[in-house]
Amino acid sequence: MSDIIDLAVVGAGPCGIAVGTAAATAGLRATLYDRGCITNSLVDYPYYMTFFSTARKLEIGGVPFSIAASKPNRREALTYYRRVVEHYDLDVHQYEEITSIEGQRGDFLLHTKTRSGAEGTLRAKAVVVATGGFHEPNYLDVPGEDLPKVKHYYQEPYPFYDQDVLVVGAGNSSVESALETYRAGARVTMVHIFDEIDRGVKPWVVPDIQNRLKNGEIEVYWRHRIQEIRLTSVILWNMDSEETVEIPNDWVLAMTGWRPDRHFISGLGIDIDDETGIPSHTPDTMESNVPGIYIAGVLAAGYNANKIFIENGKFHGPKIVEAVVSSLPDF
Repeated sequence: MSDIIDLAVVGAGPCGIAVGTAAATAGLRATLYDRGCITNSLVDYPYYMTFFSTARKLEIGGVPFSIAASKPNRREALTYYRRVVEHYDLDVHQYEEITSIEGQRGDFLLHTKTRSGAEGTLRAKAVVVATGGFHEPNYLDVPGEDLPKVKHYYQEPYPFYDQDVLVVGAGNSSVESALETYRAGARVTMVHIFDEIDRGVKPWVVPDIQNRLKNGEIEVYWRHRIQEIRLTSVILWNMDSEETVEIPNDWVLAMTGWRPDRHFISGLGIDIDDETGIPSHTPDTMESNVPGIYIAGVLAAGYNANKIFIENGKFHGPKIVEAVVSSLPDF
């Protein structure tokens, strides 16, 4: 059995790293694989983002997250999680994707593929899927969404100076991108299917966006949907009157959220609830309906990505490791 590891972790984000640290603490041999870099989803966050959670709540593996402010920014979080990887000397294979998994609890065979195309295999007694909820965006499914001016991610405001920008949604990402692009000199309009900003918007940001909307510095179309995106304009549909309005537009920032990789999960035989998008699992152990395969992190929240964050998803790691140790007699 020397050629088989104890635990293979698919995904090297914060929650995947939390599984790795729990495994290391328990003396298990674990390897993490990610098709991108360590904490790849954080790399794609806006450059100047500040976390909602405090640094202490984002700590994993007992490694202190020491910063001057109470809430860390993206750059500080990237540095911290790489320090955790180094502290525990975790075996992380960056830019190496798990393409398929076969076998059963106690002996899974995983097939891998690197960015250069090299293929490989490994055996593991148990598998944890921690691929996060950012596989692909929630698309608008409207004509023109494939135009280059439509962006499903946002990192910084400077490309949008002196441009007509439409921000879709009124959650944290939408509000912050609207405020930043406005202050960078863009003409910003927001469109939202509801009649107010989302409840989960960071409380210190709420007065700012409310004042910008009240003063007309940022225009907003409540209870409207995008009907069509054109080269130099966007057609909005009023959900109440069913009338349409055409507004000038250079860029669309579709901050509509993201979804997990359902194809990969279902391909493993894991059942997924059609309504919630939650993979079948036992909350006490995080084991899926496929014995020996566990899920961790925001993946367990399905379509409601606001239900699980780093600060609570990190506790899945110790749960999983405890379950793995108790499920196989040779540990």
